[in-house]
Amino acid sequence: MDNKVKSGKEILEDFFTNISKVENVDTVLAESLITLYQQNKLTDTNLKNELQKLREKQCQPKLKK
Repeated sequence: MDNKVKSGKEILEDFFTNISKVENVDTVLAESLITLYQQNKLTDTNLKNELQKLREKQCQPKLKK
């Protein structure tokens, strides 16, 4: 058997490549996570800030034109 063990970086790359394809995953949230990861900004503080922005955006009443 010639099983290759994936590195942590490879596992993260696979995860963030496929997260938006997972059933029942919010695509907006997934895209936010992917962006933070790609920018090397996936930290506790940045993640909390991004989640707060998404909550605020979701709670804003829809303005009628």
